[in-house]
Amino acid sequence: MMGEDTMDLATGGTVEAMLRNELARETRALGSVVPVLRHLLASDGQRLVSDAILARVRGMLSDLAAQLCAAAAGRDPGLRLADTADEGAQESLAESLAADPALLAFCHGLAAESQLAERLHHQRGIDPVLSPLLQELIASEEPVIAELAMNALAAQSRFIQSQRRMELPLGELPAELFHGAIAGRVEGDAVARLQLGFDEGANRLGLLARLVSAMRRGAVAALALDHAGAALFASALAALSRQPRAHAVLACHEGQGARLALSLRSAGLTPAAIERQFLLLDPAAPLPRDLAEVSPDRARLLLGASLG
Repeated sequence: MMGEDTMDLATGGTVEAMLRNELARETRALGSVVPVLRHLLASDGQRLVSDAILARVRGMLSDLAAQLCAAAAGRDPGLRLADTADEGAQESLAESLAADPALLAFCHGLAAESQLAERLHHQRGIDPVLSPLLQELIASEEPVIAELAMNALAAQSRFIQSQRRMELPLGELPAELFHGAIAGRVEGDAVARLQLGFDEGANRLGLLARLVSAMRRGAVAALALDHAGAALFASALAALSRQPRAHAVLACHEGQGARLALSLRSAGLTPAAIERQFLLLDPAAPLPRDLAEVSPDRARLLLGASLG
């Protein structure tokens, strides 16, 4: 299969060659994020990552550590610290969490998403919680979709509030990161209690993914950023372009135009529809030329190759 993909990619023309080169540059930029974050979290070095992003990542790691300390002491992790004597242990634990590249990348993705939602709200008036599409889905005649949309709305509201407080509840982690975070840091009955209360499908990202899946072919409606809102847009883009959600979020940021264009193209959007999303995100950002020459299948291959 890999050989077939390689041969398919090798047949691309000038447009695809330019997109591959640009995508490679953007991928290198994404790959530098976690090492830079780790460096900045450990020092006061140069600000290659914005102060706002760094502060939120630091806050989320500290909040996770506070919850783990509380759980290890037999307290409700949702109450965080109850004893200032635990602050040293919390700081040490936060440092150990920051050593996990996958967790660090996840926190960065959430911080980038909340920053994107705030920017779209201030610049475009796009509500970070209740979008027009989510309103429509809540009013759906299909009970499953209506319930998922209501639950997603509540989860999104909690997410925005948590980001403002620079918090990250343990239950909002993906399963792999959740189990990695508690392993060796919480023991005995506390582990069982945490595991019993964890349900990946009921957290915000799980609910958004289930909602997009329940929409079936109608999920393409979520690729209109001003109609869907940032959260639903990112989940739909990830699902329809078959890439990690964090990459879909970061594709919406400055310097990732080729990734965004190929992601939207692989999801089936026309160049005209893609241009509308570019105008919402950054009117000055150039749309890749001759994008119509790249089919959705070819765009998906290019994206997949960039992800290795």
